[in-house]
Formats: sequence, structure tokens, C-alpha cells
Amino acid sequence: MITVTLGTIPFPFNRVISWLDILLDTQVITEPIFIQHGVTDISAIAKYALVTAVPLLESASLMQTAKNSRLVISHAGQGSTRAFTEKGASLILLPRLARYGEHIDNHQMLFAESVKEFGVTVCLDLYQLKQNILQPPPYIQKQLFEGPKLSQYLCQVYPAKTVKR
Repeated sequence: MITVTLGTIPFPFNRVISWLDILLDTQVITEPIFIQHGVTDISAIAKYALVTAVPLLESASLMQTAKNSRLVISHAGQGSTRAFTEKGASLILLPRLARYGEHIDNHQMLFAESVKEFGVTVCLDLYQLKQNILQPPPYIQKQLFEGPKLSQYLCQVYPAKTVKR
């Protein structure tokens, strides 16, 4: 099985759906695909029996689905990337790009380029995606970043205070 997560931000990621449509139609993909698609319209690939899709999924459920998959294809969000690499996954990142209306800027591209040095695979076009589906990248299980997550750090620096009424 292949798990695909497009994230939950309010911008569609139509480029990926177009690529998956081509890869399913040409039978490059012949196994079940589970897609967490957010606001992205998936009607182009809903016709395939191999596709199961949900707009949103709890993080724990997504991680369990990914654990049962031979390959994870994800948007290049920092939280998702960190979670998939810490849990161990054969991972492909697809950065959202501003020029396609997939995000407000290209920070996902900058982030994806920065994690390549840790062995994370990044695809920018259909050909690269096809090659990496046919020959998946090795499983990665490592912590990409040292130190606490930003939320943990902020809770330490700014402890909660009780307000008296």
C-alpha cells in the first residue's frame, strides 16, 4: 500500500492528483493507495478501485496507516516530515509551490532541500515520482532535528499561569 498525505492547509494540491491519475491510468501504481487530501479535489482519481480517500485523519491514525505502507508520499510540511522520519518510513516529499497556488510561498521547497542531506527523497516532477514509486527510497528512521519541538520549547519558556478572577 502507498499512503499519500497532502496536508490540511486551505490550498489545493492538484498537481499531485494529476500525477496520481496518470500513474494509476498507466498502471505504474497497481496497489492500494490511501490518500489524506484535505481540501484538494480528488474526483479525478476517485474512479479507481485502488483509491481510498479521506479529507482529514487524526495524526495517530495516519501514522498507523503509514506504518502499514511500503511507501509514504507527503507534502513537505515540517511536522509530517519529522513524524514520518522518526517513525520510520520509505518517504517521498512533494513540496507545495506558490506558483501553482499550492501555498503562499515556497518554504516547503526550501525545507525539502534542507532535509535531502539526511537522506530524504524529494520529487519535483512526474518522472521523479514515477521512478521513486518503482524503486522506493530506503526506510528512514532518525530524528532530523536536535532539540525540542517548537511547541515544547515555548511551553518551557512561557509556562502557563493561573489567572485569578
